Amino acid sequence: MAIQIPSFSIERRAIAQGFVPVAGVDEAGRGPLAGPVVAAAVILDPDAIPEGLADSKQLDEAAREALYAAVMATARAVAIASASPARIDRTDIRKATLHAMTEAVLRLGVAARHVLVDGRDLPALPLGTSGEAIVDGDALVVSIAAASIIAKVHRDRLMRHVGATHPDYRFEQHKGYGTRIHREAIALHGPTAHHRMTFGILKLR
Repeated sequence: MAIQIPSFSIERRAIAQGFVPVAGVDEAGRGPLAGPVVAAAVILDPDAIPEGLADSKQLDEAAREALYAAVMATARAVAIASASPARIDRTDIRKATLHAMTEAVLRLGVAARHVLVDGRDLPALPLGTSGEAIVDGDALVVSIAAASIIAKVHRDRLMRHVGATHPDYRFEQHKGYGTRIHREAIALHGPTAHHRMTFGILKLR
């Protein structure tokens, strides 16, 4: 399947209306049994957008890592925030994700005037900041695609670190998703502090 190339057209429209700067926001890790959900906010430089940006799910690991470096080197602002498994269990994955998105926008260091968010829900935004929720935004909007790459690479790196401290679970392989290897490790060793106790097979414990 060919990779869908997102465009800068929605950002360009917002900029033409005076909403400068525009940030893209996306998350990684809504579905796993373990690990945080991570959100990223990115304000791209319209004159220095890296080539090849796309939905992180359409890219292999090497491409994501290369584009992560390119975005970090060229973007006007990048921020990352996360919600822990404990917060996910205490609230729910939707609320925890929106919390992480809000935190990412607040951490940009540059006040975004307009925020483009992947999905159907808008997080709480600072006063004076407008936003749009765009279904499949990571495939359609280049700023959101950039945020999806930043969030995915950052979360994968976190899970590789968790894997190094919990070798029996092989987090570096499955990144916390409910693969057979992961489910077997939970059955054998029980859950860790990194597991979401309200998810999947862990609900029964």
